[in-house]
Amino acid sequence: MRGNRFGMKPFSKVGAGLIAFSVVAVFIYQDTTLNSITPKSNRIGSEEESCISKNQSALYRKSTPHKPSSYLISKLQSYEELHKRCGPHSESYKKSIQQLVSGEIDYSTDCNYVVWVAFCGLGNRILSITSAFLYALLTNRVLLINQEHDMAGLFCEPFPDTSWILPEDFLFKSEISSFEQNYNHSYGNLLKSNIINASTELLPSYLFLYLSHDYDHHDKLFFCDQEQAPLSKIPWLIMKSNVYFLPSLFLIPSFEQELNKLFPDKETVFHHLGRYLFQPSNQVWRLIIKYYQDYLAKAERRIGIQIRVFDVETSPFEYVLDQILACTQKEKLLPEVDTEKPIVAPSKSQTNQAVLITSLFPGYFEKLKNMYEEHPTKTGEVVAVYQPSQEEEQQSYNNSHNIQAWVEMNLLSFSDELVTSAWSTFGYVAQGLGGVRPWILYKINQTKPDPLCGRGMSMEPCFHAPPVYDCKAKTTVDTATLVPHVRHCEDIRWGIKLFNSS
Repeated sequence: MRGNRFGMKPFSKVGAGLIAFSVVAVFIYQDTTLNSITPKSNRIGSEEESCISKNQSALYRKSTPHKPSSYLISKLQSYEELHKRCGPHSESYKKSIQQLVSGEIDYSTDCNYVVWVAFCGLGNRILSITSAFLYALLTNRVLLINQEHDMAGLFCEPFPDTSWILPEDFLFKSEISSFEQNYNHSYGNLLKSNIINASTELLPSYLFLYLSHDYDHHDKLFFCDQEQAPLSKIPWLIMKSNVYFLPSLFLIPSFEQELNKLFPDKETVFHHLGRYLFQPSNQVWRLIIKYYQDYLAKAERRIGIQIRVFDVETSPFEYVLDQILACTQKEKLLPEVDTEKPIVAPSKSQTNQAVLITSLFPGYFEKLKNMYEEHPTKTGEVVAVYQPSQEEEQQSYNNSHNIQAWVEMNLLSFSDELVTSAWSTFGYVAQGLGGVRPWILYKINQTKPDPLCGRGMSMEPCFHAPPVYDCKAKTTVDTATLVPHVRHCEDIRWGIKLFNSS
């Protein structure tokens, strides 16, 4: 792949034995994660081999102590059966399409749908798809993805014997990406115009839900319990979202009991659903493993540092670099160097660390690489620094850029310790897949934050644009105060995320 730099030579060598994994460890991992929950006897002949990462990811990520509930496993098995029965090109799907065309609702069918529409960067997309899937799970709907060329070849199909890709002949396929907040079938607009409400009897066969960062008050009424009743009667919901709105589902009373059974451990929602839904395709997996084996596998300890600078004017390079060094050295993630001594050749007995940096810019990597190449560490450890790519600008609608981003998210998720940037969905995905609470580099805004970084109290992603409305009292409210397990994020004071109540 052009520009991916996956063939780059290492800048410094790391000497340590290859990591060995026992068969027992693999079985333990498979029993406690959701790479695939369908029994092999229910799968078509070659499916186990068709997605290599489903079987091999256990060899590269740390074994997770977080077990999915038996209720979640059962629910996902039931969902897979529903998706197979109602998925693309099934007889039930064809019948549902006829409803969509005619505008008439047939209440005898049990096949209803959520169609997710892409918006923004890959991290945002992964998080919003996960949110849409949980909503589908709670409302007995089938999730279909409007996959455009920029997402092609990223993921394996998550559900056996079927597809989650919206067929090319779908009624609105050619225009669905252009649906915006002012679309005339937008639920928010219909509520605003009082064309539809909780008592409306004659409902349309489809509605458009605009759940993106700039949505308005009427769009946000989606999160009110009383609005779920009319929505449940509409066969097709087309959803455009670029946020992790999942935490607000935990504030809808009618979902509360089901969510508590699905996720007794509240900070593992994305950890479990993300690993279940998003397995790298074979093409992507080969790139991941080649880079890992070439540069990271021999290290005794791997440190991931994800750097996202949203505004270079308010977050100057030197400020961010000083923040990274101060945080990683204070928290004993990286050793300090002795600038008074010359570099010496490492002995085979020395502990080795591999540092994986992901950033659009090369400067941070070059500074750290040179520092550890030119000076010995005070602990005697040997540190090698790597960066897979240096794109310099985000290209969210470029397929090769998204493939590269997906590779790097997975490589970060293999880390023993992870440092992420505040506000970054790229980092949220890596920490969730890895099952780790990261060290968060707080956002710099002209001045350095105090403290410079802090340990995340939950590995859940943050919902950046939550509603601030009490649906019963019909007044503004801080939604981070309504239930014990939904609180404000560590990195965005107005955002909300899931925590364990304790």
